[in-house]
Amino acid sequence: MGSIEQAPVSDEIPTGGNLKISSSWLGPGPAAFDFRTDTITTPTLSMLQAIAQSSLMDDVYKEDTTTTEFEKFMADLTGKEDAMLVMSGTMGNQIALRSHLTQPPHAILSHHRSHILNSEAGGCSVLSQAHMQASYPANGLYLTLEDIKRDALITTNIHCAPTRVISLENTLAGTITPLSEIQRISAFARENGIKMHLDGARIWEAVAAGAGSLRELLDCFDTAQMCFSKGLAAPIGSIIVGPRKTLDHCRWSRKMIGGGIRQAGVISAAARVAVEENFGKGPNGEGGKLRGTHEKAKTIEQMWTSRGGRVSRPVQTNMVVLDLAFSSIETGELIRVGKEEGLKLMGGRIVVHCQIVDEAIIRLGKVMDRVLAKKVVAMVKEEQSDYR
Repeated sequence: MGSIEQAPVSDEIPTGGNLKISSSWLGPGPAAFDFRTDTITTPTLSMLQAIAQSSLMDDVYKEDTTTTEFEKFMADLTGKEDAMLVMSGTMGNQIALRSHLTQPPHAILSHHRSHILNSEAGGCSVLSQAHMQASYPANGLYLTLEDIKRDALITTNIHCAPTRVISLENTLAGTITPLSEIQRISAFARENGIKMHLDGARIWEAVAAGAGSLRELLDCFDTAQMCFSKGLAAPIGSIIVGPRKTLDHCRWSRKMIGGGIRQAGVISAAARVAVEENFGKGPNGEGGKLRGTHEKAKTIEQMWTSRGGRVSRPVQTNMVVLDLAFSSIETGELIRVGKEEGLKLMGGRIVVHCQIVDEAIIRLGKVMDRVLAKKVVAMVKEEQSDYR
């Protein structure tokens, strides 16, 4: 195998022993100044090196060793019996939920802001014929057992679709559902024959924040989906973990919707590097980079509140939700000023990821100064008007 050399973006790949790559692989690139979300993180040179060393066999036939070894690694890391690679978090959620829902009528209970309810194109209704039960947390943040008991339908009433799956998302909008609460909900679900699914697209963040190990958190669920392409910076991919019998059904469903992957090693190789380098090499995220993003998020919160702003939610992981309405700031104004300072923003949700550089946080402080200064001027003018 030849060495890897840097080359301009426009260079063609030679047919000789050396593989020339663009400079975009050698740094965070545009993600360094992008606070919109953590999905814009880009793959790294070490991921490219792993891809170049991956097996190129057929995973539909379960012959790709890079993928089968990675799936075993993820099953061991999470304490589950089996694991299966999928293309995306949405695919992972939908396949896992379909594996639990085999005979309508049935319903899925989830947080009213959950991804499976709001952002998966109605997949639960289309693919699983499931009724969705939206639950509103009384604490305004995360679901508790009391919320679940209030909204779950455990009934033989033929007018209703009984709750068959409780799906929790952890984290959701940067907020952690505590392990103790998940354990209470899980016990209730098992007592009533209800399956538990975890949308763990950002479960890595909860672990990095000290909410529990991967094994502790996932022990409460029958299935879980975990994403590699958000804060972990892999280019593509998620994993489903759970019992082997359930995962056998998941493989059937994955094939049904066109999700069978041939040379899956190129995905698995990058995903493993993403887990080991950015999450860490153990179930508690040992040696990973996510704790550093949480520290930066707390810094951003302090920057905002010290200037008179307010946050809408506690800052527990990598997200800071600015209360723009409190400061009379329009979303479009924040985005415009951010663009002028060389930042990409998407409203009041500031997402910190492992490729954000310190200069981006300095520029964000300038954005805060500018948008909040206009509020101060407006308040002074209003006071002067009232006085006159």
